[in-house]
Amino acid sequence: MINWNEIIDKLDYAFQPIIYAQTGKIYAVEALLRNVHNIPNITTIDDLFDLAFSNDYLYEFDLLLREKAISKFANLNITNLKLFYNLDNRIIYNKNYSSGNTEKILTKHNLTKDKIIFELSEKGTSIEQNALSTMLQRYKQSGYSIAIDDFGIGVSGLKLLYFSEANIIKIDRFFISNIDQDSKKKLFCSSIIDMAHIMGMQVIAEGIETQKEFYTCKDIGADFIQGFLVQKPTKNIYEIEPIYTNISNLILDDKRENQNKFIDEQFVDKIRPMPVNSSLYDIILHFKKSTEHNFVPIVDEFGYFLGIIYESEIKKISYSQYGLSLAQNQNFSTTLLKYLKPALSVEISWGIDKILEIYNLNFQNSLGIFITNSDKYLGLINLNSLLTMSYKRNIEIATNQNPLTKLPGNNQIEKFIGNSFRNIQINITHIIYFDFNDFKPFNDIYGFRQGDRAILIFSELLQKRYPKNSFIAHIGGDDFFVGLTDFTFEDIFALTLDIQNEFKYSVKNLYSKEDKEIGYIVSKDRFGITRSFNFLSVSSAIIEINPQSNILNFDDTLNFMKRESKKSIEPVYKVL
Repeated sequence: MINWNEIIDKLDYAFQPIIYAQTGKIYAVEALLRNVHNIPNITTIDDLFDLAFSNDYLYEFDLLLREKAISKFANLNITNLKLFYNLDNRIIYNKNYSSGNTEKILTKHNLTKDKIIFELSEKGTSIEQNALSTMLQRYKQSGYSIAIDDFGIGVSGLKLLYFSEANIIKIDRFFISNIDQDSKKKLFCSSIIDMAHIMGMQVIAEGIETQKEFYTCKDIGADFIQGFLVQKPTKNIYEIEPIYTNISNLILDDKRENQNKFIDEQFVDKIRPMPVNSSLYDIILHFKKSTEHNFVPIVDEFGYFLGIIYESEIKKISYSQYGLSLAQNQNFSTTLLKYLKPALSVEISWGIDKILEIYNLNFQNSLGIFITNSDKYLGLINLNSLLTMSYKRNIEIATNQNPLTKLPGNNQIEKFIGNSFRNIQINITHIIYFDFNDFKPFNDIYGFRQGDRAILIFSELLQKRYPKNSFIAHIGGDDFFVGLTDFTFEDIFALTLDIQNEFKYSVKNLYSKEDKEIGYIVSKDRFGITRSFNFLSVSSAIIEINPQSNILNFDDTLNFMKRESKKSIEPVYKVL
């Protein structure tokens, strides 16, 4: 007979902090089970939970563990801290499963539902994955926040992201490890973060161990970070800190130019919020005195944005004969939370482009978008301000792009090069310069309209073949520029050579049947001499910028590489 209480006594929990990526302030701790090795015949945590499941005691066992974790968490003296607690999806199958037990444990320790976030994993057996969606709905309906753990390594993947309506996803350590050196991981995580944000979810990058991993995850928009760089899991709760100065110092020391387009505060209407502990009477008086808005933002005691209350929701009470008297009654006033409605909110650090994209996908919210900073309420960007921001952003983009290809122009190229040299201690950057071969005779024979078609073909080819996070620009005429950060030279060389060959094949369709048959065109060169010219092709030069590079050598090196590229049918390469 297994003595489960004896097993529980041998176990302990370590806590690992989860912190805001933009500030270093703690957001939550994750409870991680420890001392499993003290249990006879048990090697791993999975073994322990499998044993409980096979004995049909998984749910009861989990409740005992839940009590242990919450009891220890309650002793942490850090304001507004949250607890991430891992659930085994299979508990849903236990015959003794019932709702309300977590709330009883929380109440016992003077904690509210918002203090705990349940982590559910998409990895595991088919039984566990089948239970996942049921568990998600069950706990969300009970008013708990949900995080999806190990995102990206289970079979459900994007389908889970679409249907789950989770509050937070945690990108698995596999994708975070060496993300600063792996372009595919960076592209994958960047895409997942963008999709999660648009669907109103926040993202934790877990398993961060190096400064470069941190900077990369922060750059691509991760909201929170977790890992050994912040702190290893600790069983000593007094080692948990309110703010991790090692991370906040990294943020302060970051001299790199932020690529986000920050929100101008003139667009943020700082509507005064009301605390959630206000009485219904306070809310009614607020609407009677303030007629500018038909809603009021609600924040908790720490200033974190919770949602809004519409005037229309309480109008009947405020205008009824006994409404104000009832609202002043303390018992009646405690029903304030039932009037709270969710509202579209985004982090100010996400930048203009993502905020506009999120609003466009959620435009039915006619109020606008509420802005937070590390979840704390800042204000509202209303519809008129969003339209103004969108107009200004479009003008800014149009001013700095090539009129034919719509690609960034020379101003952005200069900024990219400058940023690359500022960041050489953090990132290795490869710059690729493209230049058409025999473009003038082609233009002379076929005209500028066909020349523009050739330029557009190449522009579209660059955008199609290079990764999403590449910097692709049009210098002017038949010269193009591509910048890539943290890619290997081998990958860049192979892809660039493919692009050269594909362009050479594609533009053959621009030539007449007669010219295609003879394989060349006849035209005058720059000296007025008539001679034959090959079909259009493109030369390329790759320059690597690394920690040893000197910006003073850049122009001379680029000019030299331009000349050398004309002599080669393959990309030429040089480390600056």
